[in-house]
Amino acid sequence: MVELKAKVDDLAFVRDNLVQYGAEQVGVFHQIDTYYKVPNGRLKLREVEGETDAELIYYERENVAEPKRSSVFILKIPQPQIFKQILERIIKVKVMVDKVREIYVYEGIQIHLDTVKGLGFFIEFECVTSEDSEQQKKDLLKLEKLREQLNISPKSLEGLSYSDLI
Repeated sequence: MVELKAKVDDLAFVRDNLVQYGAEQVGVFHQIDTYYKVPNGRLKLREVEGETDAELIYYERENVAEPKRSSVFILKIPQPQIFKQILERIIKVKVMVDKVREIYVYEGIQIHLDTVKGLGFFIEFECVTSEDSEQQKKDLLKLEKLREQLNISPKSLEGLSYSDLI
């Protein structure tokens, strides 16, 4: 996967531009991400309001404020409350991130408009890519082009996870 994240002042402006370009809205979701202290990468349990299952997500990526590659592993978790109790006996909680995420899709790119409690507004682009380095470069360029189309300043790019910013 390749991705990019930026802090923005106005989600309405970004949303209007996305709609103008023909991006399709997938939905709006209230997500609670519980991050755990792990020696490498990041581990979080994502609970989505209204859904019975949760997702355990482990990912590794560089903390750079530019389009970047990441390695992600996702596991569906039935009965997340029981799993969470067991997990918290084994691993300490680092932080909880409470956000409302609007998801759009445009030309194979998943776009997240995030309102993060305590942090403000962000936009994230994610594109599933292959292991081929040439394809990854092309996909990174797609993210950069979309950033430019949406008038998102390179100065607003964020390299850290929400868990690091809170």
